[in-house]
Parts: sequence; C-alpha cells; structure tokens
Amino acid sequence: MTNIATRRAVALAAAAVLATGTAACGGSADDGKIKITVGTFSDFGYEALFADYEKAHPNIKLEARKLEFDAHHSQLATQLAGGRGAADVVAIEEGWLAQFRTSKDKFVNLAELGAKDLKDQWVSWKWNQGILDDGNFVMGLGTDMGSLALCYRKDLFAEAGLPTERNEVAKLWPTWADYAKVGERFKEKVTKAKFAGSAENIFTAKLNQSEEGYFAKADDRFIADTNPAVKDAFLLAGAMGAKGLTAGVKPFTPEWTVALKQGSFATETCAAWALAQIKSGAGDEAADKWDVTSVPGGSGNWGGSFLTVPKQGKNTKEAYEVAKYLTAPEQQKKIFAKTGNLPSEPSVYKDPEVLGKVDPYYNDAPVGQIFASSADSLKPNYRGTKDSKVRPRFNEALARIEQGKATPEAGFGEAVTQSRNEVK
Repeated sequence: MTNIATRRAVALAAAAVLATGTAACGGSADDGKIKITVGTFSDFGYEALFADYEKAHPNIKLEARKLEFDAHHSQLATQLAGGRGAADVVAIEEGWLAQFRTSKDKFVNLAELGAKDLKDQWVSWKWNQGILDDGNFVMGLGTDMGSLALCYRKDLFAEAGLPTERNEVAKLWPTWADYAKVGERFKEKVTKAKFAGSAENIFTAKLNQSEEGYFAKADDRFIADTNPAVKDAFLLAGAMGAKGLTAGVKPFTPEWTVALKQGSFATETCAAWALAQIKSGAGDEAADKWDVTSVPGGSGNWGGSFLTVPKQGKNTKEAYEVAKYLTAPEQQKKIFAKTGNLPSEPSVYKDPEVLGKVDPYYNDAPVGQIFASSADSLKPNYRGTKDSKVRPRFNEALARIEQGKATPEAGFGEAVTQSRNEVK
C-alpha cells in the first residue's frame, strides 16, 4: 500500500465510522426484531443466506455492512479501541488476524458458546489460525481459504507463440524462475500487453509458499532482513518489474480493473476468491480468453478469512449463531457455487459437486479440481502481528522498481530499512 493509499484507507475508515456511528452493534430493529449486523469486505456471498436464516429465525434481522478491504480492517481497529461501532459479526482476513489476536480481550471467546464442538469441520491449520491459549480461546470461525493457481490469457499466449492448453502451460513453469523466463519469451513477441499484472502479486504468491515470511513462527521476531525466502521472492519479482515484464498496476485497484478490461497483461496469480474479481474486471468481452492452470512452485495460501464476534455487541450469543450458520459446510458449499470462494472445510472442497465444478468464463477450467488439489498440498504461511505494517513497505518498493526509480537490490534495502522502523 502506498502512502497515498494508506491515507485513503484511513480517510475511508474515518468516514465510515461517522457514517455508521450510532447505528453500531445491532440491537433492536424498528420492528422489534433482534438486529445482527455482519461486517465484511469484498463478496462473501451472504445475501441469499441471510434470507434463509431470517426465514428460519423470524426474531432475527440481518444487516450487511461492506467496506473496502483496508478500510474495513482499519475501521475495526478504531472501533475496538473506542469500544463502540463494530458490527456484531466481523470478518477478519488472515493477513490481519495476527494483529487482532493481540486484542483478544475485545472479542467473545467462542469456545464458551460451543465452538470447540465444531473443530473437525476445518482443516487443522485453518482451525489453529483462529484459536489461542491451546485452543481454549476460539477467536474466529474460518470461511474460505486461498489455495493458489495462476490465471492466464489464452489469446495473448497464442500471439506470443506459447502453448495455450492449461496442462501444457503448467509445464512451462515448474518454478518461478521458469515463469520469469516465459515472461521474457512473451515480451519478445507481444508489445501491446505485459506478461504479468504486477511485481507485487508475484512477490506475494512466491512468499506465501514459504512457511515463514516477515516474522518468525516461533516467537514473532522480525526476520524479513535475514529470511532468504523474502529476499528471493522480492528479487525475482523486482527483476521482472525492472525488465518491463509487469504492467505495474496495483492489484485490486480501479487501475487494475481498467488494465483487465483493456487486456493489458497476460497472467495473474489467483486464489479461488480472485476469479470473480478478474471476471468482473475483464468483463464479458474477455469470456473464454482467460484460463486457469497450476501456479509455479506448487501450492500456497493467499487469503481466507474468519468470522469473529466483538465483545461490544449487545447480542453476542445470537451473533455467534449467525457466524456458526454462515461457516457451516452446507452454507459454505452454497457460497462456493455462487462466488467460487473455496471453503476451508474438507467435507466441502472434496464434495463431488465441488470437485466437478467448471467455470465457463475460464474456458471451462475445472476450477473445483484445480483449487481443491492445491488445497490438499497447502502449507500455511505464518503472518506476524505486525505483518500489515511491514507488507506495504515491500509492495511500495516493488512499485518504485517498476517505475524505474530503484534497482531490485536497492529496493530491497529500502523495504528492509523502512520495515525495521515500522516494528521498532
């Protein structure tokens, strides 16, 4: 996140606080029902489920709140510190979860409401991310996970003289170094588009394949300056940016959407949840042009969230029941069918109906099979408590490299120095 983007997120958060101010924390609806607010970012696919839940629970009225990703989490931090304003059920993305775990006293211990009985729903690493105190404190119930794949434009690959069939494309890049070499071949033949969207997403995907990133799993110590996985991922992505193989558009911004619409880049790292965003950005005119194949370097995790219940809510037991309902396998399967978000529950992602899902937009890619296979070999990446402070510094450095303002080595040094200052 750039400094400008940081200020924008803070401004959005402040505006949202003002906008939601007195309407916070559920309470009673105008018709006397118990109102439960559910705060999310992006598309969690909950709207249809809300209607079903309200029908089965006529005393409950559910209300959705949505904000942009960074604003959502920044606002939650403000609301927890102020003791008011948080939704009754709040989604927290895994990259932010470690930070909020340090404020566990602000959240309801869902174990006291029976959450321990649900443990076997999730893959063990996902469950463990949402607990503290050896499992005696359950902070959040898992929603989706972000097993990785790689999306690519078949038409642009054909122009570059590269294979277009997904299994043949996968053979091009068993490693990220191979992926970079394919990018150079692409650049020799195609001038109207870049090979990849951004150095940032390449860096993120490669780093997420490592067990540790910026912080040590054992003691949360800052290790970005010594962990070879960070430097290797940064220099590979930075070199691709410096060579003009990336479009240099910050992921998931309006500029990224425009670039998708204009066909400005040919590949994008994608977790299951990203398929809908690429589809939305590229539009109907790009249908059948995109496809999905395996990611270089094997699997990895990018994203996935948890539903938590802040203590400040007036109806925390009812809020827990809503979170429990939304994360139950039956509902998670419906969400996958609607949004493509891959559940973190084996009973769902191994369901024949899920495994058999193909996506017509992506040339009938077997997305259920691709992401479930990636999920089975997934090793989660540890996120430190100050991950959200450090990560933007590396992304900003990569952007400077793409803009020709720094070399990869210099950019890495700048990112490390700035990150050290963040964690002092």
